[in-house]
Amino acid sequence: MNQDERFPTTHWSRILRDGEKDGCVHVALEQLCKDYWYPLYAFARRRGLDPESACDLVQGFLADFIERRALSKANPELGRFRSFLRTACSNYLARTREHDRALKRGGGQQIVSIDLRDTEGRYLNEPVHDITAERLFERQWALELLQRVLTQLESEAAMANNSKLFELLRPFLEGSDRSNTYREIAAKLQLSEGAFKVAVSRYRRRYRDLLRDEVARTVADPTQVDDEISDLLNALA
Repeated sequence: MNQDERFPTTHWSRILRDGEKDGCVHVALEQLCKDYWYPLYAFARRRGLDPESACDLVQGFLADFIERRALSKANPELGRFRSFLRTACSNYLARTREHDRALKRGGGQQIVSIDLRDTEGRYLNEPVHDITAERLFERQWALELLQRVLTQLESEAAMANNSKLFELLRPFLEGSDRSNTYREIAAKLQLSEGAFKVAVSRYRRRYRDLLRDEVARTVADPTQVDDEISDLLNALA
């Protein structure tokens, strides 16, 4: 199966292509917004909004974005949901400030469920150095995407009764510091070192496949997947 055959046409690519012609497009757009709302919150906070105002901004912007069908202004040549959403949010923030309007939480419509205490606690763990709102948005988008991939892989492992295996090999997928060697972890699982290495290799391949699939949801063309992955990894550097 080639790259074009695997490319999901039911997400951002289809949203750009079909616009308002299909009710499923509206559902797909709303799901993408639900999946990637936190980078918008971090963006708003770094732009100077207090926690409640940032929460209201996210709700108001997403409701406005979805209901007004802002896609008619999308540039298919850019093709990346990440870039389009950030620009649209920045413009929305400018409009609300320009007109000095109180931010209404989606006009009573909540697109995403936001626990303000947990969300603000997460934001307070962000880097304190002078990173711009735009860079913080990119970083959080990358982290959100990678977490979605790991969560899906964890779910697959649980369905295969491999939760303990996944828990112990997860650091090898995340690239985090590993306090135990392959041999030590294999012993805990009562596996040979070679068998554990094979398992790590298999999960790494699956991780890469899921990563490409998740990124493909947010770009308009399969040729953009590699560049988008590169950009997101650079955002974490």
